[in-house]
Amino acid sequence: MLELAGIIILGILAQWVAWKFKIPAILPLILIGLAVGPIATLFTADGGKLIEPIWNGDSGLFPGESLFYFVSLAISIILFEGGLTLRRGEVLNVGPVIVKLITVAVIVTFIGAGIAAHFIFDLSWQISFLFAALIIVTGPTVITPILRNIPLKKDVSAILKWEGILIDPIGALVAVLVFEFISAGEGKEFTETALIGFGKIVLFGFTFGFTFAHGLALCIKKNIIPHYLLNVFTLATVLGVFVLADLFAHESGLLAVVVMGMVLGNINLPNIKELLYFKESLSVLLISILFILLAANINIDDLLLVYNWNALLLFTVVVFLVRPLGVFVSSINSSLKFNEKLFISWVGPRGIVAAGIASLFGLKLASQGIEGAEYITPLVFMVVLGTVLLNATTARFFAQFVGVFLKHSEGILIIGASSISRLIATYLKKNNRHVVLVDNNRTNVRKAKELGLEAIEGSVYEDELINNIELNDVGYLMALTGNSEINNMAIEKFQKHFGENGSFRVVSSDEMSDPENNPKEGLFSHTDDYIKLTEVARKYPVIQEIRINSQEHYGGLIEITKTDPEIIPLFVKNNEGDLSIIPSNSQDVEIEEGCMLVYLGKTLELEETEEETDLENTVEEDDKKQEEENN
Repeated sequence: MLELAGIIILGILAQWVAWKFKIPAILPLILIGLAVGPIATLFTADGGKLIEPIWNGDSGLFPGESLFYFVSLAISIILFEGGLTLRRGEVLNVGPVIVKLITVAVIVTFIGAGIAAHFIFDLSWQISFLFAALIIVTGPTVITPILRNIPLKKDVSAILKWEGILIDPIGALVAVLVFEFISAGEGKEFTETALIGFGKIVLFGFTFGFTFAHGLALCIKKNIIPHYLLNVFTLATVLGVFVLADLFAHESGLLAVVVMGMVLGNINLPNIKELLYFKESLSVLLISILFILLAANINIDDLLLVYNWNALLLFTVVVFLVRPLGVFVSSINSSLKFNEKLFISWVGPRGIVAAGIASLFGLKLASQGIEGAEYITPLVFMVVLGTVLLNATTARFFAQFVGVFLKHSEGILIIGASSISRLIATYLKKNNRHVVLVDNNRTNVRKAKELGLEAIEGSVYEDELINNIELNDVGYLMALTGNSEINNMAIEKFQKHFGENGSFRVVSSDEMSDPENNPKEGLFSHTDDYIKLTEVARKYPVIQEIRINSQEHYGGLIEITKTDPEIIPLFVKNNEGDLSIIPSNSQDVEIEEGCMLVYLGKTLELEETEEETDLENTVEEDDKKQEEENN
């Protein structure tokens, strides 16, 4: 009981440490597992582990092959959750580089790492290519904490994020197929038996995953499952599909749950987001338990197998030769610059799926007496720990060194995707600003996406928004909702993450009627709240520009907007086309010659023409007087 409680406590503590210091959770989890496992044998009085995962006669948690079963079930849930995050449309939108990274680069890694493992450690081709298959994956849960605080060009961060998401199930699939190829051949040459086993995995894995995904979706849509049972019913279904598929074709369960997750994630279900959150929470708990157990289960003799120069040589080949080769081959004829390719090559940490499946397959093959199987788990753990440590400590410095580090984060996060937000976001996008809208209203998000805008369905009360690495080039925050509480919460919660260059919110109705209490984060004008913005946008759904001749001219135009309820100032555009947000204390904006005032509402052409005419008349009169004096 003490060991079980200790694993959970240490696992959640490791997750907190990872969150606090902004590092991948897998790093403290594996280190804790090694500390209470093989390393502990060097210090305990009886030479035993503090936590012994497998029962050895007098101590241990899991008797016989029970640990294998737990690991299998846990990985099935983790892979199902990963499959849920895949969207068919996202695969199409991320571009040809992503497609090549999950196809061409996978082949390069598989072949390159397999050859390296074979010749460096003198492993059989089967074991070498199983190792290669296991290190294909670069998990998003490892990459996200590394990149969260590195301002990067959106294309670079998006490539790394989506590569990690898409390659998880692909790497798991390749590993499962190679493992079955070895198991079905019973360690011998690939025979007809191995090919039959391979075909059965593909057949039953895809069939069960596809069929049960549609069956579960139908039950959800028809409200056959009550809402309070939805999450646990889905969990039971996933476990059932995994076990059932495995009964028909050994090791087809993992493929079945990956396919089930991918299919279910691409069906329009009303509760898919809630289901995903539940699976994420469950995955955190399982990952915490799983990796402490897996690391603790490694023996000190296994660690000594990779405590040599050969392991360092293999790591060097995988990280500094195979990974860059795959990236550069995949990005031929792409829009990526050389320094961006270098950075993507550098950031390739292996994650949860690699370590988890490696432990499972390594233990199983070793128990079957497959020669060289004892190298699988320590070699993969070596690559996982090495890449996480390397990237976590050097990614920011390397981004600065190769010149992909954004010195100024000019993207804008808009809280609220209503009609006024969509109108402003469309203008900003046309002026080459990265804009992301966030709203918990599904209809507003859908309408924004129909306009070609980047929109996220979410709430300011949720933490998931901060974990989206594609927002790492956002430096401005604009809270544009009709709820002052939400606007204030957005400023309070996300200012340090997305508002480093400026955080603004629309003033409330009370603040609008009391100019003396004009908030420092007020947006556009202290005389225009959300209701007024919406009304003006409804009557004049267009954003216009007018040239500013001087600081005084700007002040005069602002005064006009204060007295005319149908004109609202928004931005100032300089000669280079850069936009500055106008705060509610709008007089503080510095004006350069040739700037443009960007505003919402009726046209100001008449006022501009009259002023220009008066200016021209004054100039003509001065010229005439000067000419008369000269005569």
